[in-house]
This record gives sequence, structure tokens and C-alpha cells, in this order.
Amino acid sequence: MRKLLLPLLVFALVLSSCEDDLTSLNDDPKAASEVTADPLFSNSLVSLGTLKTSVDYNINMFMFMSQYWAATTYADESQYNLTGRSIPDSYWSEVYRDVLNNLKRASSLVEEEEFTPAEEKAAMQAQIEVINVMAYHQLVTIFGDIPYSDALDADNVSPAYDNQAEIYSNLMSRLNSAISGLETAVNAGTPGFGSSADVFYAGSMEAWLMFANSLKMRMAIQVAETPGAVNFDPQTAIEEASPAAFQSNDDNLALEFTNTPPNRNPVWEDVINTGRNDFVAANTLIDMMNDLEDPRRQIQFTQVDTNTVEGDPAEMAYVGGIYGESNDYIDYSHVKGPLIESDFEGILLEYAEVEFIRAEANVRGWLTGTAAAAQDHYENAVTADMQYWSDASSDEEITQSEIDDYLDPLSGPAAYPATGTEREQIEAIAQQKWLGQYMNDNLQAWTDWRRLDHPTWFVADENPNADEEDDIPTRFTYPVDEQNLNQSNWSDAASAIGGDEQTTLLFWDVEYASSR
Repeated sequence: MRKLLLPLLVFALVLSSCEDDLTSLNDDPKAASEVTADPLFSNSLVSLGTLKTSVDYNINMFMFMSQYWAATTYADESQYNLTGRSIPDSYWSEVYRDVLNNLKRASSLVEEEEFTPAEEKAAMQAQIEVINVMAYHQLVTIFGDIPYSDALDADNVSPAYDNQAEIYSNLMSRLNSAISGLETAVNAGTPGFGSSADVFYAGSMEAWLMFANSLKMRMAIQVAETPGAVNFDPQTAIEEASPAAFQSNDDNLALEFTNTPPNRNPVWEDVINTGRNDFVAANTLIDMMNDLEDPRRQIQFTQVDTNTVEGDPAEMAYVGGIYGESNDYIDYSHVKGPLIESDFEGILLEYAEVEFIRAEANVRGWLTGTAAAAQDHYENAVTADMQYWSDASSDEEITQSEIDDYLDPLSGPAAYPATGTEREQIEAIAQQKWLGQYMNDNLQAWTDWRRLDHPTWFVADENPNADEEDDIPTRFTYPVDEQNLNQSNWSDAASAIGGDEQTTLLFWDVEYASSR
């Protein structure tokens, strides 16, 4: 596993060195006079990575939206109450303010730098553009129509919303241009942001190129069932990107955390450091893992004693809390292992996801389009995720023999249905992809569930906001501030997408899960 130490993020100082007149004697020669692009770029990466990793349900509730965790005391979020803690507002403002605004300023400063060669500026702009695309892709995937053309203009406090499919098309065009810029840099050996600023890949332009192509695959597969809504062909995009995308776990896009504040893993902060027992594993996840005898359980979760007869020997088992209800912490399996270590990395995009995309693409007749190729990529994906967790754990190991048994074509509980229908193969991929994305990208797990309508998720009897799968949110509602401060444009956007409701389908989501 790649381990990069996250540098302490401080603004670089431009120091005054000349005191040519008496007035300048009043200036502090050690004071910061101008920020450079480096810390702004770093802060954007850290903000995005921390936001995606966080399980603070005031800003990020995707571990609930993906039905990985269940609540103990506070069940509102697992019952899809998005507005009680202003969660859409928080996520929206974090991305626009702390990621996109910083990137815009960093881009301007790169261009203003008179001593940086033009080739290096182009390489740095390509890196900035990839993160711009990733951030906007998250927003449009969560909300639908969003401010885009008019966004980030300080003089425009009421930006108009752009059409979500048109934004998506433009993002792919921008990403293709960024990939071209990264290819030029790699071929010429031109550096971009250095190791201190680049907290993802420590200045490796080759790694950035692989990341950008992997992001292209993620974006392309998302519109696989609605290709006519965008101005690019998802099959062509995947076939262009796949050879240059992630090839192993060493390529994963990750933000490294440290054992010291303020750069500790936010999961550790929210689960361990707070001393609060707010989360248990959800029955949706644990029941599936139990049915499959998934070897990842031993690394990711604790067991509890299910014996109710006093004095009898303990009967240890993995037990998930009821999703959408309040649960007693002591009765259910808890999160354990590397995930709750203060220096454990946060994954934003991983090799296993890319292999699942390759598998799905083959099922759809893309790439080589063969059943054998789909099975190979499916098995590579499952193996990669299990090896990732095994390598990350210092206490438990998943052996190759366990992986082979799990995937065995004749008797394995997760055997790929090579002779099954296309839908059966898609569902097998969707199931294992959901298991593999646990706490590696909870937003993407929710996105793939919305897109593939599988696996079947749990709907609690006590959930007032969901009686069946059709009621599980398919988007976030717009921030309340938008409704109050940008009312006309918000109203137009709500009307354009079919209503500012949690169950409005976005353009790439063709039907509700229960309609399958």
C-alpha cells in the first residue's frame, strides 16, 4: 500500500527582502504578503479527501445513504432526514467554497507566476482541472442541475443553474483536455505541482494520468444506460481510458492521514476520539456478508455474543443493527481494524472500482466484450479489495486460499455467473462492487445503487420517510440557503429536474430500484 506522509498544510510566505525607503521600515519583513498556488492546491485536495472520508453526519451521511452503518441514538439521518442537520447545505458549501474556490484561485496564481516555465504551468493546470472535474462531478451526481457557468463569481450572488446533462458533457470534455495535458507532461518529463503540494501522488505525473483516466471510466459507466443524454459515447470513453487507468492497488487515489492533529483520519476522530457510540454495522451489509461468509468481516467488524442463556458458553457472531431504526450499541457489531486507526488513509478512487467497471463494460459488449473477460475483471476486483484490507490490517489476514474459495466458479458463494443472463451478471457485479466500496467511497456506492438498482436495500418499519425502496433518496434536495437567497434560480432548477424532492430521478438514473 502506498504510504505518503501528509505534509503540514501551511500557507507559503512571500517575504519582503528590500527596504529601499524610510516607509518600508514600518513593514514587518516576516509578514505574509501573498499566498502562492501550492497551499491552495493542497488545501483543495485535503478538503475534498477529508470531506469524502468523513463520517460526521453534519456534513457527510453517505455511510448511511449506502446502508453500511446503522444508528444508535440518532436515527434521523438513516431515516433520510436530510434537512435536520442541513446536510445538503454543508456538503454544497464545502465543495464550492473549500475545493472549487481554492482551485480557481490556485489556477490564477499559476498563470501569474512569471518564473515558472509555460510547460510546467500547463501541467499544473491539468492537475487543477482534474480535481475541478471530480468536485463538480460529485455535485451534479448528488443534486442534478447546479450553478456551473455562473458559479464562483463573487460579484454574482444569484447564479443560474445549468442543465445536469449538459454539465456532465462539459465535464467530460474538460477531463479529456486535462488528460491530454497530463500526457504531454508525462511524455516530456515535465513536472507539475511538487511533492509538498501534491498530497495525493507526491508529484508523480504518471500517477495523475492514471487517476484522470480512472475518473473518466467512472464518469462514463455512470451514463451507460442513458448515452443519448450526453454528447460523448460512454463505450468509446471507457475503451480510450481503460489501458491508461489503474492497474493495481498501488495506483489508488488516497489521502494519507497522520497520528497528529489536525491531519488525523476523520473516521477515527468521529468514532474513537469523540468517545461516542453512535454507529454500528448495518444489517443490510452484515446479513449479506454472513450469507456469503465474506472473509472481510474479520477485518472490518467485531463479533457479539448472541447467546441469551446466562451461564452458557458465548456464541459469537457478526450481527448488524436494524438500518433506519435506533439500536443498542452493545448488541451489534462495531467498526474495527485499520478503518479506525488515526493514520489510516482515505480512499477516493480505487483499482477495485476500475476493475468492476471493466467487468461491467465487458458484460455490455464493450472492451473485448466477452464473458471470460468480464469474469476475469470481476475476480480481479474482488481479489484487489480483499488484498487491500488484508494488507491494511495488522491483526487479521485474508489468505489467497480464502479468496479462491470465495470466488470458486463451481462452489464459491461469490462465483461469477458466467452462463447467466446479462442482468444476472450485472447484479453480481453490483453486489460485489457495493461490498468492495465499503468505506472506500460511500458516495460512489450510493451512486452505483441508484444506477444499477441492486443490491436490494433494507427499509425499516419505523422509518417515517421510506416505506419501500422507491422511497430511498435518489438525490439530495437543494440547500435551504439556495431556496431563500437564490429563489428564482432555485425554482427554475427544481422545475427543470422534475421537482426538488429526495426521490426525483437524475438524468442517468432510469428507474427506481423496486421497479426492477
